Amino acid sequence: MAESEEFNQQKPVKTTKQHNILPIWGNEQTMNLNPLILANIQGSSYFKVHLFKLKTYHEVVDEIYYQVKHLEPWERGSRKTAGQTGMCGGVRGVGAGGIVSTAFCLLYKLYTLRLTRKQVNGLLQHTDSPYIRALGFMYIRYTQPPADLFDWYVDYLDDEEEIDPRAGGGGSTTIGALVRQMLIKLDWFSTLFPRIPVPIQKQIEQKLAEHNRQVQATKPAANYRGGSSTGYSSGRMESDRREHDDRDRRDYGDMDRYSKDRPAKRDDRDRERDRDRDRDREREKDRRERDRDRDRDRDRRDRYRDRSRDRHHQRSRSRDRRYR
Repeated sequence: MAESEEFNQQKPVKTTKQHNILPIWGNEQTMNLNPLILANIQGSSYFKVHLFKLKTYHEVVDEIYYQVKHLEPWERGSRKTAGQTGMCGGVRGVGAGGIVSTAFCLLYKLYTLRLTRKQVNGLLQHTDSPYIRALGFMYIRYTQPPADLFDWYVDYLDDEEEIDPRAGGGGSTTIGALVRQMLIKLDWFSTLFPRIPVPIQKQIEQKLAEHNRQVQATKPAANYRGGSSTGYSSGRMESDRREHDDRDRRDYGDMDRYSKDRPAKRDDRDRERDRDRDRDREREKDRRERDRDRDRDRDRRDRYRDRSRDRHHQRSRSRDRRYR
């Protein structure tokens, strides 16, 4: 009996096929992408013609290696946003979007393949191109449950491989900083990542702070520079969280978010009521002044009419005396 128990303890746990299947979080039809971006992807000849011919995971990875040079949703200079307002200006008109980037076309192509856990890990650890890795992190950010994000990203928070996500260059950073940005910030180059619920966002920030403390304790202060080897300090994390809150509140109406962390602010409705009250006071003041002016004019006219009537009566009486 003892030998049987010992064998069961030493027997390795098999990784079943079910464990290799990734869940899809959120909207499975859209991959949680912005509708304008998705419409431009599905309508682009690059996606419909060229990427349609790619049938395997390895073919798509090779295409990423040769074609992806940045991580923005639009090709540089292709968007005509003059006169438009909002995050994605002109959302109703697909043509207003511009030329959707190869990065986002290939990101959505990966989604159509329904990657397995092993394939996603293969993207994250790929050695040929940082853009292959970055699309793996973006795939996770768009498709995986928010509660799982930190576990996916934690091993890469201090990754030093360099990457430039900007179209046209000029925004060089590291994979570690990029991953931290995906955990903290909601926006991504004029579009939005899927929203992370407030309790989970707080847990992520706590875990990031704890990770930073552990890294700081194990690295020389001269090399650490206030948070991590990527230069992503706690101050930047706090700033990004504030920006995340502001964007979250503006786009999703969550006015109570982090209310304990900062003074309560009067919302727009209160300010609008104050403005309406001020306008009402001004109107009432103007009305009273007009009434006073009207009454003053009426009194003046009445006095003038009375004097005119008296003079007329006096002339009539004097005329009557003259002719008697």
